[in-house]
Amino acid sequence: MRIRIWRLHPQAILPRYAHGPGEDAGLDLHAVEPVVLEPGKPVAVPTGLAIELPPGYEGQVRPRSGLALHHAIILPNSPGTIDPGYRGEIKVVMLNLGTEPYRIEPGDRIAQLVISRYEAVEWEEAPLSETTRGSGGFGSSGR
Repeated sequence: MRIRIWRLHPQAILPRYAHGPGEDAGLDLHAVEPVVLEPGKPVAVPTGLAIELPPGYEGQVRPRSGLALHHAIILPNSPGTIDPGYRGEIKVVMLNLGTEPYRIEPGDRIAQLVISRYEAVEWEEAPLSETTRGSGGFGSSGR
């Protein structure tokens, strides 16, 4: 699949697979400018990139496990969604859950981008069919 991408910043790095598409689902997204993540304060970190997704596809921005495990850096809106109609800069909302500031440098890998197909739906208002579970909610299937 070919997707249009535009560098909004001259140092922007195109998303890429660390181990190739046969082994990785996500493409690495990189920071384009220095940012300090203060504990407890979310920041939208710019990537310097914009993409044009075809209808029926979305971009899912997901966290990197190493940042979460080693530095307590999360993406609070994970997965973030890039809609096919969006043409603005991809920014990654990051949050430092640690106790010390964390510095991001240009070129650092900050998130992963997964391109996924989705189905558009139309609602049909009607009574629902019966199931064994019925309206049983959280914990209804036991421990």
